Amino acid sequence: MEKVRGILDQNAFSLAHIDKADARIGALVRKRMETVGPTSMLFYEEPLHIVRGERVWLFDDQGKRYLDVYNNVPSIGHCHPRVVQAVAEQMGALNVHNRYLHEGIHRYAERLLDTLPRALNRLVMMCTGSESNDMALRLARGWTGRQGIIVTEAAYHGNTAAVTEVSPSSYKQGTPPDHVHILPISRMSEQADPAAWFAEQVRFGIEQLEARGHGCAALLVDSIFSSDGIYADPAGFLKPAVELLQARGGLFISDEVQPGFGRTGQGMWGFSRHGVTPDVVTIGKPMGNGFPMSGLAAREELLAVLNADVGYFNTFGGSPVAVAAGTAVLDVIAEEDLMANAERQGEYFKRQLQDIQARFEEVSDVRGAGLFLGLDLCDTTRDGAPDAQRTTALINDLKRNGVLIGGAGKSGSTLKIRPPLCIERSEADLFLDRFEQSLKATAK
Repeated sequence: MEKVRGILDQNAFSLAHIDKADARIGALVRKRMETVGPTSMLFYEEPLHIVRGERVWLFDDQGKRYLDVYNNVPSIGHCHPRVVQAVAEQMGALNVHNRYLHEGIHRYAERLLDTLPRALNRLVMMCTGSESNDMALRLARGWTGRQGIIVTEAAYHGNTAAVTEVSPSSYKQGTPPDHVHILPISRMSEQADPAAWFAEQVRFGIEQLEARGHGCAALLVDSIFSSDGIYADPAGFLKPAVELLQARGGLFISDEVQPGFGRTGQGMWGFSRHGVTPDVVTIGKPMGNGFPMSGLAAREELLAVLNADVGYFNTFGGSPVAVAAGTAVLDVIAEEDLMANAERQGEYFKRQLQDIQARFEEVSDVRGAGLFLGLDLCDTTRDGAPDAQRTTALINDLKRNGVLIGGAGKSGSTLKIRPPLCIERSEADLFLDRFEQSLKATAK
């Protein structure tokens, strides 16, 4: 498998640059390394010391504010007062594990399940998306009796041992194991019929896994293909592949940690744009707007197989405080009409970025849905080859100019534009202005 550029490494701070950092930042970095250790990653060429958040803004220790178009965790806005109040009030009253009865978990589960296909009739609650995807793999393998998993080439699905195996972008050395088949989704934009091509890739993957003796337990995809560089269109391109997979006895696991909770602007979940019914849906990050909360929705019979084998319990999943946070998030999405805002502001973003694309030949593509957009950068001096170096330069130039953004894609040449769902037109215009400035500043 061709090496995938790490989506986190691209934007990571290098200790080799610590002597170039401001003295106060350098001191904090050294203390962090002395205490937290080498697995602790920091972003940007010079790390940020963030002390406060509000809506679409983050503020550093010097009072400088940054427009956050990167962070998918506080999707309804940093420190939303409704979530803060709900968590504080519940924490002051009671917070225990869910082996005691409490009504909130039932109300929340019913409300969330009502947004999903009827077949997905049970909700399990955890704390992280990694846990959700880990359980999804266990369900698929327990139900089918097979071990093989199909994923995309720059996918990231979490950091447990099992989920790291199906996250090609996590590998700094080596490649995923034999029971993992990789789909080359970066080639999809070259295809005349993306739906037929994707279905053929899944069919080939099933046959490869069967030939290796693993069989195919599941197709696991993030339905916006975030880490792969954002592949949203054409809407419906997943449908033939999912139907083929399910007809062959495999399960479709839709990882909604990134596109879920209205981000695409065209429904609560990313998979709904494709007209498919997943066997398992995994959710996380935006579920609690920063409170550590995740979940998995599936048919009752899938969970019954796991329960008969080893069972499952999560100490903090579905606690009264988690439920309070999650309920407040659902309230805000509805009351502030954030799904419609995601569609409206996303369309505006896309039109304006396409105008920039028409004026700057190094911008080779703009794609996405709602407030989840990808913009590709190319090197015009090398026949339009992906330009990860320029992408990294833009990320850091934008940071210096008060805008936070990240990269994605197999080659690391995609800017991932993913602001809180409450972003307004004036804030979108600020980003567009700063982005065009940075394009000019980083020109070769």
